[in-house]
Amino acid sequence: MSASLSLAGRLRRAAGFTLIELMVVLVIIGVLAALIVPNVLDRTDDARATAARTDVHNLMQALKLYKLDNQRFPTAEQGLLALVQRPATAPAPTNWKPYLEKLPNDPWGRPYQYLNPGIQGEVDVMSFGADGASGGEGKNADIGSWQ
Repeated sequence: MSASLSLAGRLRRAAGFTLIELMVVLVIIGVLAALIVPNVLDRTDDARATAARTDVHNLMQALKLYKLDNQRFPTAEQGLLALVQRPATAPAPTNWKPYLEKLPNDPWGRPYQYLNPGIQGEVDVMSFGADGASGGEGKNADIGSWQ
């Protein structure tokens, strides 16, 4: 009977983890998190910038179709909304149709900016980037149709 008690005691001790084993696992998880998390956060900023470039390109393509149909770009007053709904202000488009289902916001949740006449081209479409202000560098840089 004493043999069965010692076997049960050994099984009970072998079934759990020691405090040292748990601490080692937590340290390993902490080191991995410290190495991986900064890389994942940087990828988020890169993904947002790429999404903004894609949106700007798509808006420019819709604006070019608008110009092809109506012989001019929407005025600054009409803005990008002219791609979604017929402008009520002059000059009225002669051959308007919906060019987009809805206007996207930039990846930071703000509307895209439209300039007519543009600074960099005939018209400019841009996002002010992560900081939401004109100018900036790095992840705060403007993303525009001229790039």
